[in-house]
Order: sequence, then structure tokens, then C-alpha cells
Amino acid sequence: MNLTLLPDRLAVCRLEPDSPFPRWLPQAGLLNLTRTADELSVVCIESAVPATVTMAGGWRALQVEGPLDFSLVGVLAKLSGALAEAGVSLFAISTYDTDYVLVRQEQLATARKALIAAGHTVVSV
Repeated sequence: MNLTLLPDRLAVCRLEPDSPFPRWLPQAGLLNLTRTADELSVVCIESAVPATVTMAGGWRALQVEGPLDFSLVGVLAKLSGALAEAGVSLFAISTYDTDYVLVRQEQLATARKALIAAGHTVVSV
């Protein structure tokens, strides 16, 4: 698979499940909102997140070249398997067109090396 390393440092934030969508959401860059009965999860550019928000920062996103057909199987399994073997934790996001694998900045070099060793291409924008 071909992967593109996106340039921004990202944060994964946790808000209360009944929280409105935050006014501080950035207008550019990767943005993902997921509401469940337990939380409102936000992934966005780290610099946009106020200090009062519960978050884990320092994530980097690898975008799978897409669009991916819904009939494809094993996309995340191949990527997560290579990363698991290298001891790299991930946070995955899927969209209509493609998948994103987020890894911690401090594990980025290891992740990149593992993905390339598994036959994937990783380029930066």
C-alpha cells in the first residue's frame, strides 16, 4: 500500500458525550468527530486544542492512498500487523474514501521502517 505522512501533529481528545461540537474545531487539516454513548472523541491539529481539554497529543497520521473500494479486505490488518510486530501502538480512522493510521511522534521512525519492511511505500507531503 502507498501511505502519505501528513505534516501536522495531531491530538486525540475526549469530551463528555453530551458536549456540543466545540467552537475551537479547526477549519483545515485532518478532523474526525465520533460521538458514542460514552464520549465525544475529537481528532484534530494539536495546536487548535485548548489547554482545558482532555487530550493525548503528539500523533502523526499516515493516509492510505485511496479511494478504497468497500469490497477490499485486510487493509488495516496488514498495516496494524506490521506495526504490532514492531511494537508500535496505533489509532485508526476510516472515512468513506480511505483509512488513516495514527502513530505517536516518538514511534514514527520505527513505524515507517516497519511499514517499508512490510512492502509498503511511505512518503511525506
